[in-house]
Amino acid sequence: MSGCNAHRRIYHRVLLKVSGEALMGSAGYGIDPEVVHNVAAEIARVAARGLQIAIVVGGGNIWRGLAASARGMDRATADYMGMLATIINALALQDALEHLGMQTRVQTAIEMHQVAEPYIRRRAIRHMEKGRIVILAGGTGNPYFTTDTAAALRAVELGADVLLMGKNNVDGVYDDDPRLNPQAQRYRVITHQEALERNLRVMDQSALALCRENDLPVIVFDLLKPGNIEKVALGQEVGTLVC
Repeated sequence: MSGCNAHRRIYHRVLLKVSGEALMGSAGYGIDPEVVHNVAAEIARVAARGLQIAIVVGGGNIWRGLAASARGMDRATADYMGMLATIINALALQDALEHLGMQTRVQTAIEMHQVAEPYIRRRAIRHMEKGRIVILAGGTGNPYFTTDTAAALRAVELGADVLLMGKNNVDGVYDDDPRLNPQAQRYRVITHQEALERNLRVMDQSALALCRENDLPVIVFDLLKPGNIEKVALGQEVGTLVC
């Protein structure tokens, strides 16, 4: 595809976006400990191969700020509540990883010294260089920005080779909604520009534009399919490559 390098590879440093909805499993709300353990086990296997890993977690399993604001809540207040939800998820993921023997650090965009470090770019990089998994919570620390944008921003800041967008039972980017249209086709590779022009649901538009402007490849894949995190981090063809 024009302007897009379809060759995947083993990466050195990755940023994994973990959908909050994925962590609730079949419960419909909150955190499913078994799902969190399974996700943590796959991340641990990737880290054991020497890859440097940063993780941005969503909070949609606990609170969705945009939905709350649509029902009349002040948008900034709703978004700050969503940021707190991501911190709950980050602590759950940290606990699961440390039970598997992995060294982790949680850093938050909203300072919360009792439970996490504040986000400091150089410190996060140093943690990764020492083999620690860094979990980044609290979004960007600002309302009106999604955790997709936080993931794109942190990936660029931290010099990640790729942004891995782990979705909840969505295995890539389609030309239409596959749940509504059985004939929808999944893209194997697509450019940032094409995804923006076609308004495809890769991530929110500002996050995708940030990735395009910084030549950051994005892989959209099903987070919950067993083995997918390890496969995509090792460069196997999984999901959709946006580059």
